[in-house]
Amino acid sequence: MKARYLVAMTAALSVSAVAFAADDGEALFKKNNCVACHAVAKKTVGPALKDIAAKYKDNKGAQTQLEAKVRSGGKDSFGTMPMPATAKSVSDGDIKTMVTWVLNQK
Repeated sequence: MKARYLVAMTAALSVSAVAFAADDGEALFKKNNCVACHAVAKKTVGPALKDIAAKYKDNKGAQTQLEAKVRSGGKDSFGTMPMPATAKSVSDGDIKTMVTWVLNQK
């Protein structure tokens, strides 16, 4: 009986952690001014977040690749407009949280 409660509690905490990470990802995305070039559903200066998530959906290395691209900048993934590097004041942890959030856009 106790094992069942432990499993249920672990599952509930896992779902809560994902929900909090999603909220944090969106908040960090806005705080770090990523919204200046990206929107969730439509292309602006940069690609829509839903398009990024769709492109990398089946790529097992997507998290790592996109963290590196966000940190260092990149080009030619979604056209000719290059993405600038992220400011050094943004922590690697914050980038990881934002990329996780982006990859979960549907």
